[in-house]
Amino acid sequence: MFLLLFVATIFVSQHQIKIIKEMAGVEAGKEEEATAVRITGKSHVKPGKLIGRKECQLVTFDLPYLAFYYNQKLLFYKNDGCGEFEDKVEKLKEGLRVVLEEFYQLGGKLGKDDDEVLRVDYDDDMDGVEVVEAVAEGITVDELTGDDGTSSFKELIPFNGVLNLEGLHRPLLSIQLTKLKDGIAMGCAFNHAVLDGTSTWHFMSSWAQICNGTSSSVVVPPFLDRTKARNTRVKLDLSPVVSCNGDDATKQGPPAPQMREKLFRFSEAAVDKIKSRANSTPPPSDGSKPFSTFQSLAVHIWRHVSQARNLKPEDYTVFTVFADCRKRVDPPMPDSYFGNLIQAIFTATAAGLLLENPPSFGALVIQKAIESHDAKAIDERNKAWEAAPKIFQFKDAGVNCVAVGSSPRFKVYEVDFGWGKPVGVRSGSNNRFDGMVYLYQGKSGGRSIDVEITMEAQAMEKLEKDKEFLMEV
Repeated sequence: MFLLLFVATIFVSQHQIKIIKEMAGVEAGKEEEATAVRITGKSHVKPGKLIGRKECQLVTFDLPYLAFYYNQKLLFYKNDGCGEFEDKVEKLKEGLRVVLEEFYQLGGKLGKDDDEVLRVDYDDDMDGVEVVEAVAEGITVDELTGDDGTSSFKELIPFNGVLNLEGLHRPLLSIQLTKLKDGIAMGCAFNHAVLDGTSTWHFMSSWAQICNGTSSSVVVPPFLDRTKARNTRVKLDLSPVVSCNGDDATKQGPPAPQMREKLFRFSEAAVDKIKSRANSTPPPSDGSKPFSTFQSLAVHIWRHVSQARNLKPEDYTVFTVFADCRKRVDPPMPDSYFGNLIQAIFTATAAGLLLENPPSFGALVIQKAIESHDAKAIDERNKAWEAAPKIFQFKDAGVNCVAVGSSPRFKVYEVDFGWGKPVGVRSGSNNRFDGMVYLYQGKSGGRSIDVEITMEAQAMEKLEKDKEFLMEV
C-alpha cells in the first residue's frame, strides 16, 4: 500500500512538473512575443522631384571609413495623443521626400568610375531610402531610456553588422519606424563613408523642420561638392576589407573579451566642476589657453578609464578624437558641407604620467594635439594616406585607447518631427570597441553631457563604482 502511495506521489509530482514547465513555456513565449519586434512592411522613398543622374566622387576624408559599419542612431518619442502611428509614418515619408530633394545622395548607392575610384551615384530609377515599419507593442519608451547596454536596441535599428562598403548594393540610408506600447522608435543607419556626424544631424534637423511645419523646404541646403575640400583621386585595394568581413569571421582563436556599454549622465554642475578641476592648476607659461569643456571632460574620462583598466605606470595609452575639420582646412568649408570632413587626432602618454599628475597634465596633452592639427597637418596627413592608402579598422585606434566620437554640440534633442522632442537619443551596437566613447548633448539641457562608453566588462564594473568618476564625491 505504501509503495502504491509513493508511486502515485511521484507520478503526481512529475505530472505537476510537466504542467508547470508547459505553463512556464507558454508564459516565456508570451513574454518573448510581447517584447519581440515584428516587421510589418518595407518601402522606399525617393526625392519628391526628378533629380537626374548625379555622380559625386568620394574623397580622402571619406575613403578610410569603408571598413567601419553603418552609423546607427536611435531616437525614441513618447505618444503625444495626436495622430496614430500610421499617420506619423506617412508624415515622415512625406517630409523625407521633400528633404531628399536636397540630400538626394542619401537616396543613391556607392559606385565606381572607369578608374575604379569610388563615388556616390544617384539616378531617378534607384530605389531611394529604405523605410521599414515595425511593431513592438510590448516595449515601452521607459524601457529604452535605461543607462545600460545596446542589446535591447538591436531589433529597433537596421543594418546591424553591415559594412559601409556594402553601400555598393545596399541603400545608403535605412530607417526603421517601430510602434512601441507608448511611443515610437526611430532607428537610422547611415553609411559612414558618405557622411559624418555634422552632416547626419544637419539632415535630421532639416527633415524634422519640414515635418513639424517650421519650413516647407530645406532652410540650409547641403554643400555637395566634396572635391572643394580635396580633389585627389585615390584608387583603393578593397580586398583587405572583403577578407576581413569574410574569412576572419571563421578563424579559430581565443574568445573575444565580453564588452559592456553604459551611458553616464553628467549634470551641468558636474561638468562645470570637472572643468574647474582641470583648470585649477595654472597652465605652463607657454601661451596655453584655459582648458575647454571638451578637453576637461575628455581627460576626466581618459584618466578614470585608464584607472579602471589597471594599467601599469609604464603602459602607454592613446587618446583619439574624431575632429571636425570644416574650419581647419584651407580654404575653410561651410558648416553645411555634406560628407566626411573629420580626421582622427591621436595623442599618447604613459599611464603613470596621466594618473600621477593632476588632470591639467592630460588636458594639456589633448589640447596641444587638437590645436596643432591645423590646415598644414591635415594636408600632410592626407598626402601620406594618398601615397599609401589604408582602410581604417578598429584595431588602428591605438593601444589602451579612449576614442571619442560624436559631439555634445549636436542638438539631438531639438529633432522634433511634430510630436515633441525625443525622450532619448542613443547609438546602436555598430562601431563599438573597447574604449569607444560617444558624447551627446545632455537630456537635462544646459551644459549637461551624456557619455556613452564601451569597455571590457571587468573594467566597466570598476568604472561604474568609481565615485570620483561619477562626481559623487
